[in-house]
Amino acid sequence: MIVEGNSHLWTLQHLRFQRHIKAGHGADGHRNRSFGADGRDEVVQVPIGTVIRDADTHELIGEILEDGQRIIVKKGGRGGLGNWHFRSSTNQTPRYAQPGTPGEEGWVILELKVLADVGLVGFPNAGKSTLLAALTAAKPAIADYPFTTLTPNLGIVPYRDDRSFVMADIPGIIEGAAEGKGLGHRFLRHIERNSVLLFMIPADAEDAAREYAILLNELEKYNPELLDKSRVLAVSKSDLLDSQGMDKIEAVLPPDIPHVFISSITGMGLVWLKDLLWEAITAQRKIKENKSFEESLASNETLSPGQDNLLLGSAE
Repeated sequence: MIVEGNSHLWTLQHLRFQRHIKAGHGADGHRNRSFGADGRDEVVQVPIGTVIRDADTHELIGEILEDGQRIIVKKGGRGGLGNWHFRSSTNQTPRYAQPGTPGEEGWVILELKVLADVGLVGFPNAGKSTLLAALTAAKPAIADYPFTTLTPNLGIVPYRDDRSFVMADIPGIIEGAAEGKGLGHRFLRHIERNSVLLFMIPADAEDAAREYAILLNELEKYNPELLDKSRVLAVSKSDLLDSQGMDKIEAVLPPDIPHVFISSITGMGLVWLKDLLWEAITAQRKIKENKSFEESLASNETLSPGQDNLLLGSAE
């Protein structure tokens, strides 16, 4: 079985009722110089960002990061050798052939982690889905009750000079999510693949600073590396505030995180928000490029000239 990345797929829903995939065993070798056929390939299409694990050991088999990328999960059966392979000077027409080998069997887990430039982080009803609908052509479910969003929604945000970036609406996080409260782990895993985290605090929150601290704490408990990602903070539903209300909230916001007051209904602050997000995305991309370049230099420095020639020869 081969797992292949497909950029046109966004979910694993098409595999929900296809739990058994059989690639077939190798056919037996035959007489008349006939070799057995190998088991046919079964290619399973999955979205970008799919992680493949062994169901018994939970060991990571691989992850799909590019369109068209292929990972062999289970090898199919190999065809047997025909009688012609076993001929010798004393036995020109052997009456035996090699049987085909069976294919590998086992269970694997396919887990989708959303790949996006920006991930929306906030409590239920913070206005995340409304913002996604305002900035993109996505049509997420929007209602005035918690956990309206049960699965991640993706949208493409248009930016200046025909540029764009991908935004992911992650279902709401509540206190205790890192321990699995609510639907904690099911939601938090999608944040791991986002370059920039957009924290959303509604203007009608009782304590904006406390809400931000709770969200940050849940991310840290789930995976401390999430705190290394770039962060932007948006105060949603700001059309409900006057200047005094904005000043009051701004006074308690963390000074080291860029923030903006927005309203998805009136469009207030959305252009500024896109500027902040694009700046953070660009900075993250440069960091990633520099890191890759440094790793490449480090690997080259460990090779002697003789090793370089050997590697180049084997690559051909």
